[in-house]
Parts: sequence; structure tokens; C-alpha cells
Amino acid sequence: MTAKNPTHPSASIRIGLAETGWTVNQFARKLGLCPDTAAHLISGQRSISPAIAQALARIGWSDAEFWLRRQANYDLAQASCRETETAPRPIPPA
Repeated sequence: MTAKNPTHPSASIRIGLAETGWTVNQFARKLGLCPDTAAHLISGQRSISPAIAQALARIGWSDAEFWLRRQANYDLAQASCRETETAPRPIPPA
């Protein structure tokens, strides 16, 4: 079951960075990303792709499936919110 409003997976990445003390550049190097991509990932402006999920698993931050599930749960919750906001309202009977 998914949460109604899960946090973006980047929140877990920020916690991991705080625990390791890595800079954005160090994190980017470890994952094989350019620093701009890493910064967008950390800020939640970029989704976790399968390649990024595998890179996170390579550095020992859980497994790729964990990250992809987190991203899918977040994306699904966001889509549900957008659907609710744009759903047509029923017309009351006359």
C-alpha cells in the first residue's frame, strides 16, 4: 500500500549525504554523475531512474528495487493528486 503523500526519494538521499558528510561533488563522483545532475537529484528536481537506482545500490545505499519503488510510489501519489485536482465535478441533478 502506498502512502497518500510520500516524500520524494531525494529526502532519503539528503539524509544519506548528511550521515556520510559527502559534498554534492563527492556524491556525483561516487555515482558517476555530473554535479548538476546530482544536485537536481538531491533537490528533488530529478527522478530516480533505473541507472541512478543501480548506482545508489553500488555505493551500498540499499538496492535498486528499493529506490525504484520509492520513486514509483511518489510518482503515483503525484499523479493521483493531479487527477483529483483536475477531475470534473459531478453536475447536480436538476
